Amino acid sequence: MLGGAVHLPTDVYYTVVGAVLVLSALLMARSALRRIAGAPETARPPPFLPALATGAAIGFVSGTTGTGGGVFLAPVILAMNWAPARQTATITAVYNLMNSAAALAGASASWGSLPTALPLWLLAVGAGGSAGAFVGSRYLPDRVLRTILALLLLLSGLKLILE
Repeated sequence: MLGGAVHLPTDVYYTVVGAVLVLSALLMARSALRRIAGAPETARPPPFLPALATGAAIGFVSGTTGTGGGVFLAPVILAMNWAPARQTATITAVYNLMNSAAALAGASASWGSLPTALPLWLLAVGAGGSAGAFVGSRYLPDRVLRTILALLLLLSGLKLILE
């Protein structure tokens, strides 16, 4: 909510979001390559305080930038080996829902009113998320999911930085 109330200048915003997306892409690529190299598949539960601090920091950054926190959270969970890829997708989906609702509340407090297109955007997000969850959970191996996400993050981040 605090991050959603922060307003960055446009040039700073695109640079910060782009850099964070590129960093997330590198973490995700590292995670995908580590799996290829035969890293252990057994995830270990995260220690409570580091996980709490990570969640708070990611929540603030994603609220400030208007970017879904799962984009940042998934690479951290996978890089730290806190959960396997499919469980990470579930965790980040719930995190994105809660984090986005809090950021929207923070932003709407400073906006005064919500965009009129919001219901349509929510419908599009729900449909796209459902389709992606269906395909990803049934047909794509973990390594492919990680690689696709790393490429999307990298391209998105570079586009923001280079524009």
